[in-house]
Amino acid sequence: MANVAFVTDSASDLDPAVAKAAGIRIVPLSVTFGTESFRAGVDLSTEEFWTRMTAPNAPFPKTAATGPGDFKAVYDEAFADGADAIVAIHVSHKLSGAMKSAELAAGMLPDREIHIVDSQGASMAQGILAFMGLDMAKLGVSAEEIGRVLNDRASDLRMYVSLETLEYLKKGGRISGTQAAIGTLLSVRPIIAVEDGVVETADKPRTRAKSRERCIELICARPIERLAILHTMAPDIAEFSAEVIRRSGVDPSTVVVTIVGASVGPHLGPGCVGAAVLYKR
Repeated sequence: MANVAFVTDSASDLDPAVAKAAGIRIVPLSVTFGTESFRAGVDLSTEEFWTRMTAPNAPFPKTAATGPGDFKAVYDEAFADGADAIVAIHVSHKLSGAMKSAELAAGMLPDREIHIVDSQGASMAQGILAFMGLDMAKLGVSAEEIGRVLNDRASDLRMYVSLETLEYLKKGGRISGTQAAIGTLLSVRPIIAVEDGVVETADKPRTRAKSRERCIELICARPIERLAILHTMAPDIAEFSAEVIRRSGVDPSTVVVTIVGASVGPHLGPGCVGAAVLYKR
């Protein structure tokens, strides 16, 4: 049986300890606060990121993909440790330059078997595909077939997040200052959806309670195959998670609850709740 290694990037929001235990390698992306740059998950933990992010007068962090050399270094490490092939699941090419760096890195290793998967999302949308790939590898499925299936199933992934404010989308350049001002004036708690790598507004409830409720409705609108709950240091995450699990009927033991980290967090801001969902076909 071929030894298949799995790689993702820090936009996956996988806890480094969880990823290491599962055998998933993570390419750290870059996050910069003012003049200080860090490798997400390496030089800056998720907890440290949120401490900086929410500090008074903190500069707004900027995120960026690292170069092909950083991806190649992780691929090289996997092969050096005995991998026969790599399946690399990365953040959507529509959201980051990471996919381009991954493809260039694979091109630097023409004699190696590397299959690049576009998750068509971010955060635990990547993680869901990585764990699905691991399950397939344990059954003896080839790396080529795993890559094909994961690229295909990425179209069944969705991500929904109930935001506390539009301010961080404005700072990240996703919406205009006027849109943010109007949303604040109307006390809008928007819900964003990520589908096929595109971020869109799914709904614009007027209160936090209505936004949470609508977010749960969207998550549970279809039969769910795999589910990961996401939050950005939200105090009500336990209640939100319990309600999503109850309504979805998903086995609680299969659900991962993850704090969004430095690669995705700046665009959401603190206090958000949501989920990455793989729907059944």
